[in-house]
Amino acid sequence: MAFKWKSVFDVSAIKSDFEVAGLNPNFIPQIWKHVLKNPDCRWDDIPSLPSAAYHLLDSKFKPSTSTVHAAIDSSDLVTTKLLIKLQNGEFVEAVVMRYDTRLGKYDGKPRLGGPRSTLCVSSQVGCKMGCNFCATGSMGFKSNLTSGEILEQLVHASRISAIRNVVFMGMGEPLNNYSAVVDAIRAMTAFPFQLSPKKITLSTVGIIHGINKLQKDMPNLNLAVSLHAPVQEIRCQIMPAARAFPLERLMNALREYQTTSQQKILIEYIMLDAVNDEEQHAHQLGKLLETLQSVVNLIPFNPIGSLSCYSTSDGQKVIKFQKILRGTYNIRTTIRKQMGQDISGACGQLVIKKPDILTDIEDLQEIEQNKIVLL
Repeated sequence: MAFKWKSVFDVSAIKSDFEVAGLNPNFIPQIWKHVLKNPDCRWDDIPSLPSAAYHLLDSKFKPSTSTVHAAIDSSDLVTTKLLIKLQNGEFVEAVVMRYDTRLGKYDGKPRLGGPRSTLCVSSQVGCKMGCNFCATGSMGFKSNLTSGEILEQLVHASRISAIRNVVFMGMGEPLNNYSAVVDAIRAMTAFPFQLSPKKITLSTVGIIHGINKLQKDMPNLNLAVSLHAPVQEIRCQIMPAARAFPLERLMNALREYQTTSQQKILIEYIMLDAVNDEEQHAHQLGKLLETLQSVVNLIPFNPIGSLSCYSTSDGQKVIKFQKILRGTYNIRTTIRKQMGQDISGACGQLVIKKPDILTDIEDLQEIEQNKIVLL
């Protein structure tokens, strides 16, 4: 079996090896900073490290264990999809989305802000959740990513655009790779990345024990929940994994999370024609969310070829659904602006079919103010 190098950004691995070697872990951010600025560096290019650190890095670590196999820009040049090849030969996708938040209006007034970029990262190769409207689910589960492989997506993307926001909504269910995801997020919010926790969003299908643990470990993180149906029966129909996470228990977990975080929870709701998009479903959803401070993001369904029997909801039905939630239940409700659909880089489209072909992406989502159209 070939020797497997460790990524220098693999948080637990490098900290553990430094401690075993009697080296001060405080040198690690200095190493990361140098690699970010010098991606092709040699370890002995890094100044002022103890001699034992150079030996350790030379023997076990690489500046990057993954490579950008291909990159495709959308026709409007605001979305770039990266096909990233891992050390084990598998592939994941990450997507860079560029915004100018001054465009459009909010509550009838000009919006503040300016240009910024969001990165959608993957946490697994494939996914075991099996949502039947999502192409990633057709892959099945292949492997978890290490924290280094997650962080390397940010490193690769940062060489394309300055990243301000990160969303864990690419391939995989982040809470099924809990330790690596939390390690990666902690590194993202520390030097030299220094992202604000409020600029990082984790999306989950609703893994209750993971949400409860996250509430204690990372209470300031933005949480997005792929709800997609207002009643358990429909959830189980389109999301088989929902059988293990009853809706009542999930809502209790979300209320607890909100009590700790004091932040609104983003509810993701994909609009499937004649499945979950009728007026009765809007009323059911409104009543379900009455005791939760939330923002509902209605997501137009993206076609995934022969992988799905679903159709996209009519635009007028989506608007009516939104009006019910906002007008009757006073729930802030947005309709997602699609980005990257022409390069199969939009919600629900990610599945790696061949190593040399870019095909799709799972769940592009941004916390509500960055990526939606307010009607």
